[in-house]
Amino acid sequence: MLGLTVLIAIGLRWREERVAVLRPAAGPRRKGFLAAQKHRLNRWLTAATLAALTTMLVLGGLHWLRVWQGG
Repeated sequence: MLGLTVLIAIGLRWREERVAVLRPAAGPRRKGFLAAQKHRLNRWLTAATLAALTTMLVLGGLHWLRVWQGG
């Protein structure tokens, strides 16, 4: 699950950078240190949540496949 969290976080960061390049800049925006850390924490929490949901869905699906097969 930790590996999945890291992969999802990398994907989210890549997506944020890609969207920032495609969206025209509204002007110079300076974020403070605290705002930048909150943004990073939000990205990691989102990645951890998505990894937990993905893990539950996959393992739950495997469990029900086993139940339906009579194992």
